[in-house]
Amino acid sequence: MPNPYLPRWEYIPDGEPRVFGNRVYIYGSHDNAGSDKFCDYRLKVWSAPVDNLNNWTCHGVAFCTRTDGENKSDTPWTEGELYAPDVVEKDGKYYLYAYIFYAKGCVAVSDRPEGPFQLLSQYKVPENSPKVLSEAVFVDPGVLVDDDGRVYIYCGYQGSYMTEIDSSNMYEIISGSFIPDIIPTDSPHDFFEACSLRKIGNTYYLIYSPKIGSRLAYATSASPRGPFEYRGVIIDNGVDYPGGNNHGSICEINGQWYIFYHRTTNGTVMSRRDCVERIEIEPDGTIKQVEMTSLGFEKSLSPYEIIPADLACVLKGGCFITEKNIFSRVITNITTGCIIGYKYFDFGEDFISKTMEFNISINGMGCKSKLRILIDDYENGLEIGSVDIGSDSGVYMGAVKNVTGRHAVYFIVQDRYEGYFTDMFKGRNLFEITSFVFSK
Repeated sequence: MPNPYLPRWEYIPDGEPRVFGNRVYIYGSHDNAGSDKFCDYRLKVWSAPVDNLNNWTCHGVAFCTRTDGENKSDTPWTEGELYAPDVVEKDGKYYLYAYIFYAKGCVAVSDRPEGPFQLLSQYKVPENSPKVLSEAVFVDPGVLVDDDGRVYIYCGYQGSYMTEIDSSNMYEIISGSFIPDIIPTDSPHDFFEACSLRKIGNTYYLIYSPKIGSRLAYATSASPRGPFEYRGVIIDNGVDYPGGNNHGSICEINGQWYIFYHRTTNGTVMSRRDCVERIEIEPDGTIKQVEMTSLGFEKSLSPYEIIPADLACVLKGGCFITEKNIFSRVITNITTGCIIGYKYFDFGEDFISKTMEFNISINGMGCKSKLRILIDDYENGLEIGSVDIGSDSGVYMGAVKNVTGRHAVYFIVQDRYEGYFTDMFKGRNLFEITSFVFSK
């Protein structure tokens, strides 16, 4: 599946990927299209077979912090929104660690990784604990069940901490195990939020969101208690794309490592969809920063299949993806100078044709404009053609140069107003893109 890899009407941010048995599960918050606040109160669980990442199944609402129709509240002490949960397996049971906004968090349990999860307990902390523990909120909990069976939880917002959980009950904090600032807030670590812990070999990887930009960074240690050495950025979803926060983790699926993260949509940082990119873990344990693409779990996309506009991974100049209804997601707010990009297409090795046909479906805005089509780079790439866009909705076609091999594709937008009145139309929404396709 390309990005976003779940059905495109689904809004799952803060994704924690976990492989249990022969399936990969994604646990995250639940946003809504065009929302004015982060997250609602539902945990919706999705999973796919590890050998078929194009076949995602929704298991429905597995835990709820507010009654909603047939979904009854699992947290009688609060109706706060459910943020950034995590799930781990211990002795054949699956434990959900919930952060509830402005309320005490909790642990729930299930016999199945997809749930439903039944409330086990609120977090229990020792008396006379530091305030950040005694409040028992546990912001953005990332949980590790270590090889020796000991259990650790990593949390924090604008400051991190970790502590050990009693593995006999999975919700009680062990006295004396609290460690503040497990990831420092000063440079180069710059911790902000979104702890997620993974163990690879004998190395502990703590993935988190720094306080600068829209990035996921990581630090490593030889011990679950640290100290953690800053290692670098894995992905920055604000590069050539509307920024926002970021939250996710790494996961190995069928021998391939991935970074799961989310992107903003609908012109708000509070409407996010989960995405994924391939990563490589080098022999020395480092993870090189990867770019944001349209690929998801795919190695390349076909330009000869109809491409929905919202697979774009480059949006510059103020344009953004918006959902009009469950069937329709377009790129809107397209003005002169906007850049829209997709990475990567495999055009094949056909040297016979000199040209290709390019078709694009648009919603007209009563304006005339021009769409230049470049490959490989939006500043210095090869321009393979252009299409004149009219004022009405419809499909517009142009002949473009035939290309072969694997390329990024960029659209550069220009209006077609000339003369004295040109400046009057700057900033005007020229059209919306719904989809496009190349053909030979």
